Amino acid sequence: MRSRAADNRDRDVFSAQSEAMQREPARDCPLCPRLVAYRQANQAANPEWWNGPVPSWGALDAELLIVGLAPGVKGANRTGRPFTGDFAGTLLYETLLKFGFATGRYGADPADGLSLRGCRIANAVRCVPPANLPQPIEVRQCNRFMRAELQTNGGLRAILALGVLAHSAVLAAHGIPAARMRFAHGRMVELPDGMLLADSYHVSRYNTNTGRLTTAMFEAVVAALRQRLDEPPPY
Repeated sequence: MRSRAADNRDRDVFSAQSEAMQREPARDCPLCPRLVAYRQANQAANPEWWNGPVPSWGALDAELLIVGLAPGVKGANRTGRPFTGDFAGTLLYETLLKFGFATGRYGADPADGLSLRGCRIANAVRCVPPANLPQPIEVRQCNRFMRAELQTNGGLRAILALGVLAHSAVLAAHGIPAARMRFAHGRMVELPDGMLLADSYHVSRYNTNTGRLTTAMFEAVVAALRQRLDEPPPY
């Protein structure tokens, strides 16, 4: 007959394993004090907004994961859906629609009827940071959710990192030092576990306004991913 202590140990182990594999932070996630304070300030100023960790969006077995930086204060932090309601979402979703990674119409609203196809979107940091700039410790704290995202998706074949921070967060989730694999727009590399990692400059208003990222440049990256994913996986 098992002892109560043994039962408690098993529950503790199960709880630790469940937490380690948790894809999404709690609605009131307390991990990053600075982000919590900013979240609460936004809640007080705009109580009708989402104002919480923004969950990933898309099928849990999607073959493509797109990783962004963090929610925008008037975009995903307001609407509760990644890249929805700000300038960056227009280029991202119109491109996904063009290459078959989404269906419907992007209306900058979670109720617009847009659906993702074989694609999932997550942010390296799930809560909106002040000035859209998370601190390194906040990126590290949130990386547990990125690790769980990668470890629990059996259908995942490729990752598109939007910007240097997202690129580094993906490598960290794989246990790879960022210095070993530098970010480069348009680069596509195979990670040691066989995962395909593609890089693009972030689809931010700043990058598009300055010409660092054009529509053609971003479409070329997504087109290359579409071509690779349309090839049958090796066995």
